[in-house]
Amino acid sequence: MEKIEIITPLSKLEIKKYYQIRFEELRKAWKQPYGSERDSIEDKCVHRMIKIGDNYIGVSRLQYNTKSQAQIRYMAIKKKYQMKGFGKILIMDMESIAKENGISEIILQSRESAVQFYLNLNYKIIDKTHLLFDEIQHFLMRKYL
Repeated sequence: MEKIEIITPLSKLEIKKYYQIRFEELRKAWKQPYGSERDSIEDKCVHRMIKIGDNYIGVSRLQYNTKSQAQIRYMAIKKKYQMKGFGKILIMDMESIAKENGISEIILQSRESAVQFYLNLNYKIIDKTHLLFDEIQHFLMRKYL
């Protein structure tokens, strides 16, 4: 088994792969334009990637909303690596970073298809929220650390 690593994308290649995964997994299938996988606060957030050997397989972003609350966004694992525990590893990494920085609550907007994944990690549904791209139901979820 090749080595599993969680990294902060720093090199040009890592940054390119990071946004490529976000686009491919979270935007492309819904015919969204390239660039829609980014927003105006990228430089204020914590970006993490999971890789196996030379394969970049998943990404996530942690943004700080307040001194005690952070939000996980743009969480994506490539389809062929889903359901193998890699998402859990990435979420645990995000939670660890949040705790180290004094965060006591994490929120996120889960696609309906991922709600059970987050429930299994002790996140709770707070509310049914928006419909992304007029078809992907989202749910606000929260976990106290």
